Amino acid sequence: MLSTVRRPVKPPRRYDASGRQAAAARTREAVLTAAREVFLDRGYTATTMAAISQHAGVALDTVYAAIGRKPTLFRELVETAISGQNTAVPAEERDYVRAIRAEPDPRRKLDIYAAAIAPIQDRLAPLVALARDAASAEPELARLWGEIAARRAANMRLLAVNLAESGGLRVEVEEAADVIWATNSPELYLLLVRDRGWELSRYRSWLAETWKRLLLA
Repeated sequence: MLSTVRRPVKPPRRYDASGRQAAAARTREAVLTAAREVFLDRGYTATTMAAISQHAGVALDTVYAAIGRKPTLFRELVETAISGQNTAVPAEERDYVRAIRAEPDPRRKLDIYAAAIAPIQDRLAPLVALARDAASAEPELARLWGEIAARRAANMRLLAVNLAESGGLRVEVEEAADVIWATNSPELYLLLVRDRGWELSRYRSWLAETWKRLLLA
């Protein structure tokens, strides 16, 4: 009887998805970059998804697959402007928030926050202005505008509480939160930097020194 020689069975080849994921990330970044440029050039209402896809150099279906409809795409622009990355980052996971919480000196806390908020508003404020202007005719943008304002107010209260816990506040927490919320608003950034021509470094320094004078003992 002939014996059967068994050949070793090769393990199945593992599928490496890293290349596809990298390509998807590049496509997403291209769409977001194109969308920001088209929105800021034409305004929200006049911008079409076809114009964004053409500017990004990808098919229209690719834009929808990568991110979604126009309101979803605009929301992603807002979230990435806040995070400074290609995806949204929760506030508690941002580096500057961790640095503020770790810093015992309330004056340094405000320096850290001012240094963080200046480039954020540089990215965010022009988009918020578009959302505000189009909100009356675009219900989804009106909801987004309301969410941004409410989230900012909640985060400013957390900062005010943190300042109070450090023993630095000379006003009530609610007043401190409202003052920070108002002074770091996209509207004030646009007035000072875009309309009055302030350098970003001047805006940053002004924020920090204004907060110290108004809020700290």
